[in-house]
Amino acid sequence: MSGTEHVRRTAITDVDKLEVVPGFVHEAIEGWVPTLASDEDLRSALEKAFDYRGDITITRRDGSTVEGYLFDRRTGATLDDSAVRILPKDSNAKLTIPYSEIAALAFTGRDTAAGKSWEAWMKKYWEKKAAGETGIALEPEALE
Repeated sequence: MSGTEHVRRTAITDVDKLEVVPGFVHEAIEGWVPTLASDEDLRSALEKAFDYRGDITITRRDGSTVEGYLFDRRTGATLDDSAVRILPKDSNAKLTIPYSEIAALAFTGRDTAAGKSWEAWMKKYWEKKAAGETGIALEPEALE
């Protein structure tokens, strides 16, 4: 056994403590249309859009709109140096849109992660079990 393996094996003394991780508070932002009065407002809203598990709609400064899933963002020193990458709802293309071209943002799609925490799943299971249901299982819900 190498020295590294020995350290790894002896450093973990209580496995149960490793399984407990602080939770993430999931904001209910489905349907939200943020006010983008400043560069910081835009940056903050796009960070939330990146964490959002539903479609968003971006309105560009030229008036065109793109609805889809924001899967990547690259932040730079200026809005021109920053961009989001989006998978449009009606296309297989991956679009890159500079922050400087974004006039408005709306959280238009259903948030597929809302209410889907492990705790919510377990609560449903125990409610069914307490009601006397048999053959119950934790099954994923259909996305659409």
